[in-house]
Amino acid sequence: VVRRRLLQRYEHQPFISCLAGFYSCRWKRYQRRRIEPGKCCCKTWECVFFPLLVGAFCFSLVFLYMWGEAKNDYNNFDWYNYGNLGFWFLWSLVLLIVASILFMYITLLLVLAMCLLAEGQQLYLHWSHKIGTFLVLGFSITALFILSVLWGDQWKTVRLSFQITAPYLHIGAITIMVLLSWPVALHAIRADKKVVQMIIVGPYLAILLFLFLIPLGMYSPCIREMGTLGPKPALIGHRGAPMLAPENTEMSFQKTIEHGGDGLETDVTISYDGVPFLMHDSTLRRTTNIKEVYPNDTAQNAALFSWDTLQELNAGMWFLKDKPFSCMGSLSRADQNQAMNQSIYKLSNFLRLADSQNKLVIFDLYRPPEKHPYRNSWINRTLEVILNESGIRPHLVLWLENDMRSFVQSVAPGFQQTLGSKAPLEDLLMDNIVKLNLAYTEMSSEDIRKYAEANITTNLYVVNEPWLFSLAWCSGAHSVTTNAVHTLKNLSQPLFLMTPQQYNIMWILTDLTSVLLISLIFAL
Repeated sequence: VVRRRLLQRYEHQPFISCLAGFYSCRWKRYQRRRIEPGKCCCKTWECVFFPLLVGAFCFSLVFLYMWGEAKNDYNNFDWYNYGNLGFWFLWSLVLLIVASILFMYITLLLVLAMCLLAEGQQLYLHWSHKIGTFLVLGFSITALFILSVLWGDQWKTVRLSFQITAPYLHIGAITIMVLLSWPVALHAIRADKKVVQMIIVGPYLAILLFLFLIPLGMYSPCIREMGTLGPKPALIGHRGAPMLAPENTEMSFQKTIEHGGDGLETDVTISYDGVPFLMHDSTLRRTTNIKEVYPNDTAQNAALFSWDTLQELNAGMWFLKDKPFSCMGSLSRADQNQAMNQSIYKLSNFLRLADSQNKLVIFDLYRPPEKHPYRNSWINRTLEVILNESGIRPHLVLWLENDMRSFVQSVAPGFQQTLGSKAPLEDLLMDNIVKLNLAYTEMSSEDIRKYAEANITTNLYVVNEPWLFSLAWCSGAHSVTTNAVHTLKNLSQPLFLMTPQQYNIMWILTDLTSVLLISLIFAL
């Protein structure tokens, strides 16, 4: 055997040597075995393992796409983990990096395998890569399962994203099919039997035909005739501008106003002595320094503190320490100093600021816990502050709280009554609802148009990514609540906007070009 190997004529094939070396860790020529295209490409175990490699690629691709499109909600994911782990960390970004690395690794293995097949080489995946393939497959399936159970609404985001990305995913899929045509043609043309040729070519042509026709079922509100696009949605700062300043602080709302926001959104809690203040979480642990000032009270409900106690806390230093958003960027020295000196903001001061700048306000009003002095008079106390202490003009208030709505309408008829869920038109008109405040996952251009015909506008929350804002714009949304006023304000038109004629040209040219290239490859 050794003699035959030594006497074997060696052909210098650096390309194939690299392919086999990386894929199989077989760097020497005599370690490889060439096969004729159309014959069995590998041993039985390798034939069984190759579909696992393809499956790992598919599952990792699905997870990477899903998690990439979930970027709009990364802050919610990190906030959920903070509630369970007790400390803040950008787990969403770590997960994205891991998913990207694993996808690139499995993609490289698959590309190497396809190149080896195209060169007529027998496949033999090294054991270390087999372990890596199982790890990628297991990680992707486990991650998809856990996210589906804990965060199932994210699949709604994926479905919405297809309304934007489908035309471009179609082009990418056609491109991959053109690249695959070379090894498919080699193996099919040189196959010994017609049956083998059909087994190779049949599925390939079926998938190709499906991809050619799939645009017939595509829908995107951003594919529309010229002149039919509605006005740009108004921008409402979600807790102000939390990418630029500590959320729910005066600085955060000032930043929203500086960047041209049209409204301000916040969360209202009532202190133990009846002072409404701005706080999203049920405790003060995440957004204040209560661990340093009152370490034994970190788990206590925020509404159980007096206003004098709340005034002692710093509401800005956590922002510089934890950096709640991965895309925050760096703050100027002046902004850092200002952020470090933020305190908890009173509702009355918030309303005065909004009124002075002629900005709409919308807020979630939290009912105090049991045994709180204002447990049963929380709405009355809030109305008292709005109507008697703040001086805000009533038409600037988007009243969202559904409890005691009839009473609120009787004492404050100027408020814009807003509902947080979809409902039949008859019920909305009966309750004098003029605006719907809906999660962006409930976005529907048909529903938005139906409500608009009854003079009911739609606000979508929380919309941060430009592609999602573009989709909301094309769908006819009248406003969006966002963490990224400073980014979305600069969009002059929706991304991916095109006319049906432009899309048809793109679709037909892609299909014709791919048919020409695939035909040439098979002919050669």
